[in-house]
Amino acid sequence: MLFWPGVPGQFMGMLPVTLIFVLSASLIVALIFLPIIGGVSGRLSRAFEVVSKLLRKKLPWIIRAALVPLTLFCLFCTTMQLINPSFLFNLDAEQLGIVAYIPGGLGLVLSAFLVSITMGAAEFKREQRKVISGYKRTLFGRFIKLIVGNPIMPLAAIGGIIFLTISVFTYFGQNNYGVEFFVESEPEQAIVYVRARGNLSLKEKDEIVKEAEKIVLSHPGVDSVFAFSGAGGLNQNTAGASSPKDTIGQIQLETIPWERRKNNPDLDGNLVIAELMADLQKIPGIKIEVLELARGPSSPKPVHLRLKGNDWNELLLATQNMRQVFENTEGLTLIEDTRPLPGIDWQINVDVEKAGRFGADVTTVGAMVQLVTRGVLLDTMRVDSSDEEVEIRVRLPENYRILSTLDTLKVRTKDGLVPLSNFITRSPVKKLAEINRIDQKRFFDIKAGVSDGLKTTRIDATGQENEVFINANERIAHLTDYLEKNPLGPDISWEWTGDQEDQAESQAFLSTAFSAALALMFIILLAQFNSFYNSAVVLLAVILSTVGVLIGMLVMQQPFSVIMTGTGIVALAGIVVNNNIVLIDTYQEFAKYLPRIEAIIRTAEQRIRPVLLTTITTMAGLAPMMFGLSLNFINGGYSIDSPTSLWWKQLATAVVFGLGIATMLTLVFTPSLLAIRIWFFTYVAWTGRFLARVGAGKSGKSAQDWALRRAAKRQKNTEIIWEDGFLTGSLVRKNDKETEFKLNAKTHAAE
Repeated sequence: MLFWPGVPGQFMGMLPVTLIFVLSASLIVALIFLPIIGGVSGRLSRAFEVVSKLLRKKLPWIIRAALVPLTLFCLFCTTMQLINPSFLFNLDAEQLGIVAYIPGGLGLVLSAFLVSITMGAAEFKREQRKVISGYKRTLFGRFIKLIVGNPIMPLAAIGGIIFLTISVFTYFGQNNYGVEFFVESEPEQAIVYVRARGNLSLKEKDEIVKEAEKIVLSHPGVDSVFAFSGAGGLNQNTAGASSPKDTIGQIQLETIPWERRKNNPDLDGNLVIAELMADLQKIPGIKIEVLELARGPSSPKPVHLRLKGNDWNELLLATQNMRQVFENTEGLTLIEDTRPLPGIDWQINVDVEKAGRFGADVTTVGAMVQLVTRGVLLDTMRVDSSDEEVEIRVRLPENYRILSTLDTLKVRTKDGLVPLSNFITRSPVKKLAEINRIDQKRFFDIKAGVSDGLKTTRIDATGQENEVFINANERIAHLTDYLEKNPLGPDISWEWTGDQEDQAESQAFLSTAFSAALALMFIILLAQFNSFYNSAVVLLAVILSTVGVLIGMLVMQQPFSVIMTGTGIVALAGIVVNNNIVLIDTYQEFAKYLPRIEAIIRTAEQRIRPVLLTTITTMAGLAPMMFGLSLNFINGGYSIDSPTSLWWKQLATAVVFGLGIATMLTLVFTPSLLAIRIWFFTYVAWTGRFLARVGAGKSGKSAQDWALRRAAKRQKNTEIIWEDGFLTGSLVRKNDKETEFKLNAKTHAAE
């Protein structure tokens, strides 16, 4: 993930860096710091125990129990004082600096000591039980023995887990909630593009934008507004795409802060945008497009088709036809294309031959035309207030900057002043605007957004109708089916770009990174365990974690986020294998001096506690993120599903469900795989006997042996009773005890 390219890599790049440093620091802490602290804390624990015993002798239990919540409250207050120095003593952290945090730190340490003493004093002390010699199997140990103690149950357990895995993948493929590039959250910023066509002056554009601005300012859910007309201004669109071609102005807005509107559903960001769209579209003669600024790496419109070709007219016609297809496609909104806008340009033609007869050259004529248009560049200069060079241009006064001035201008030649009108003409032509090329081919783009909450019916390969959500990927797949029929002609090529291109790039990178991570882990495990089989068993936990991720997305009703969910799966691979590493390492140690089946059972018994504790603590730590819970430690209180917390819900869901379900399955799956290796020769013997029986036929020797063996198993053993020197045999048919006979032999028993 350190090498993730593009904008997603810049956004998520700090996550692996943080994990690397945190895990490295935790390793150092575990090897050096914790043993030292353990010695110190051991002495403190003995001192606390002495004080706790003294309290148990002097105070009744009800008083000791009442001291526990009191000390816990002190611990909470001192913690808040450490976080916020003005919580208790109203200390100014800006003026006092680190001194303001000293009372909170000292209070936290002392209150922690008091909590330890009071909880120890209030603890119920049970009488010490007698030590039972010998090994006693736990309940989980009995369960694992049931699984691995015979050759049938490991196969049944593995078969059940494989069936569960296939079922989850199949069900998810048919009932998922779609795929998104990045997490969609409630918008807090937006850009309103005011679109109009025609030869509008800057003043006319400004009047239209002002009218739209008044509507935006009048909405109670809008906090601030910034607007400008024409080209330029402060463009806050950092999503990677340009504004529509026919944009005459922009209105950039911010909704009121989420803290002020969280309890008012009428001021929801999506609702505010929808109401503004409805009000702004009432202005006649214009089109309105609202771009919600995403809080992550995303382009403005997810459906982005690029058409390429060499023939200009064919490309224009193909773009027009495809634009009409977009208009007729259900669920697509805010459709635009990059074809040049209709308009008129003035083409100035210079008769070079005639100009030469008058003694004028093309360079001089061009300079005179520039005096009317953008000016003649004389030089550049650099000023102290700017890092860039400033151009010095000479232009005619503003009231003379019109095309008719060319009829009155004269150019200086060696024969005197000659009117420009003698050798130049003007003619109106269709406005071309600009020509864009990629890979030496001209291209036009067609872009569209997707409406939320719509469903459509699709027919799969088997002919069955399925109801699916309309999203960007589904619409792209629908349009791709149309484009693959080649309706645009052989000279027009097409490709999906924008969000789709970034999504495909991120998916490819995450797949490669996932495979590389597994390969690297396999090499490390192989060097540690010196066993291909055990190393492969460890990595199989990654597949089980993926099953948990899919179950979590179905339970939490979340779409699959390429960035956040994909990152969670890659990160989960490194977390989940730890459980298997602990199990396999312990098994290899036990197998040195115990029977292998017993070693498997002892391993499960010995390591279930650290495995469960690690899993539960990790899940508990990420559970608030999964439910969108945000705690305000500074000012107190909490919030649910704030815009910031929504970013991490899918990542936390992937880790929580993936780790939890993978741990439960691993505690059964890993012992079963280890047991299969032990029972391997039993399976080979069974297979050989079965093949021999099938291949020999009924008259073969093997078949006869099988028949005799079955008959011997059905034959029950006789029960022989010895009494007073005589042999008394009682033959009892144990399957039905209806017939019983005795055979008495009057013989003396042998000494």
